[in-house]
Amino acid sequence: MSRTRSLATRALPALSGLLLFLQSALVITGGAVRVTGSGLGCPTWPECTPGSYTPVPGQAEGALHAWIEFGNRLLTFALLFAALATVIAIFRAGRRDLRFLGATQVLGILGQGVLGGITVLTDLNPLAVGSHLLLSILLIAAATSLHSRRHHPYVRTSSSQVRISRLSLAHINVAFIAISIGTLVTGSGPHAGDVDAPRLDFAITTITRFHSAFVWLLMGITIVFLLSKSLNFETKRWLRVFLVLAFAQGGLGYIQYFLGVPEGLVVLHLLGSVLVWIAAWRIRLSVVRKAA
Repeated sequence: MSRTRSLATRALPALSGLLLFLQSALVITGGAVRVTGSGLGCPTWPECTPGSYTPVPGQAEGALHAWIEFGNRLLTFALLFAALATVIAIFRAGRRDLRFLGATQVLGILGQGVLGGITVLTDLNPLAVGSHLLLSILLIAAATSLHSRRHHPYVRTSSSQVRISRLSLAHINVAFIAISIGTLVTGSGPHAGDVDAPRLDFAITTITRFHSAFVWLLMGITIVFLLSKSLNFETKRWLRVFLVLAFAQGGLGYIQYFLGVPEGLVVLHLLGSVLVWIAAWRIRLSVVRKAA
């Protein structure tokens, strides 16, 4: 093995871990932008203000809002550099099995930039904001897949039991639906990212109950899944992790609802969503992938 290939192989686990961390962090910083009302702290795109790519003293949106939004934009560039470095390491290490996943990260991040611009130019339309989050969720899934294969290739497999395969598919789909409905709850609630931003015309109580129903459905599927026979060790382990995270996330959801969705709990709930999603995706991977 050449020295360059050896270095790339050793660097790949750290780079893929950094990529997953930054993809997750972008969701959290995006939440911070919303709860602080900083969504239009930089009112133009790709510039922050007309004629400047950075906040300027005395701008109408206020220095704090401008720098919070600008910091979120900067994280996107850090994420792009991490993705490019990961792709370079993938090619140098000769990991053909990871090229597609690496490419999806770069293209997805560029897509996030475009979607971010649309979000700003539509004055934080809640559907654009929600799409922004859901694209992050998909990119986190891809980054999780990439990081899970950091040491050696995996091949696609299938469970010997049709029931296990169907449960894993139902589990990940319901998890994604629950998160998607969560974006509608946020789009109907008080944290729009700006005081004048449009909101979805859903009754907050109704859409929250709809979201809660899918969360409880997900919990039921998880328990049935965990009690199934012939699960491999990794699937059992990730199901237990998921169950703990999901109960904590559900409890946090109820607390923030009854307290009137305070800003700090909203950001924590976003963090919980990311952790629950990663665990759900690892469950799916444990069923459909195995070491080559």
